[in-house]
Amino acid sequence: MERKAFEQFVKFEQDHWWFQGRRGLYIPLLAQVLERDGALPSGTADRAMRGQLDQTPPKSDLQVMDVGCGVGSFIGLLKPFGTVRGCELDLDAAAHCHVRGYPNTSVALSNQLPVPTESHDLLTLWDVLEHTPDDRAVLAELHRTLRPGGHVAMSVPAYQFLFANNDRIAHHHRRYTRGDLVAKLREAGFEVRKATYVNVVLGLAIIPAVLAIKLKERLRPRENDETTNLSWALPRRINRVLAKIFAGERHVLRHVSAPFGHSLFVVARKPRGA
Repeated sequence: MERKAFEQFVKFEQDHWWFQGRRGLYIPLLAQVLERDGALPSGTADRAMRGQLDQTPPKSDLQVMDVGCGVGSFIGLLKPFGTVRGCELDLDAAAHCHVRGYPNTSVALSNQLPVPTESHDLLTLWDVLEHTPDDRAVLAELHRTLRPGGHVAMSVPAYQFLFANNDRIAHHHRRYTRGDLVAKLREAGFEVRKATYVNVVLGLAIIPAVLAIKLKERLRPRENDETTNLSWALPRRINRVLAKIFAGERHVLRHVSAPFGHSLFVVARKPRGA
């Protein structure tokens, strides 16, 4: 990503509503799928839903890799699931992970992971796949790396018609629909265990806003525009409310899958007979 975008990630990843919301949403939904599939002890999902997973971690020895871990905001949250390592292409981001206490972070491409075949039980990619030129090659590498019965969890931005300047600055190659991503996962040999749109409530405001921004970009293009979704500061109270709304979707999405939203959350499994 552009240096401007990286600097914003480092600055806002702890407090910005989008980062807080996705952490509060993805980890509980992932815990629910893993528990349902027998990879985590009973009761893990309920503790995760209450935000208590770090207080009473399950006894689990899963081998976990956060692929494209960025500045490491998910590595600590994944520790209750087992032994976690990070993998990141950006040198500055990987160095930042080491500084914040995650020394087991390596530098590598997501389609050339530096680990043996069938060596991991869980791989996570939080808003990573859209950055890769060849997402099918990445999915094939994930399939190689997972043990039979292992899981991959990911989030990606939704809908190509929302592709805007923010995507260009972040070096996104594409956005996805649920059908597109599910089809590619199945093509790579995975069975999909959960596939839902997320950021549904706030998406009702975000999607029209992005379309308006795209129209403005077309009518009045700006050269070297470095504006991103993190460029607008919000009052703390509003920031907290937005984070709670985003993360609060876990209470509904644990039971159903949403038909639309600003992003996608998917968990897939490598079949045991693979």
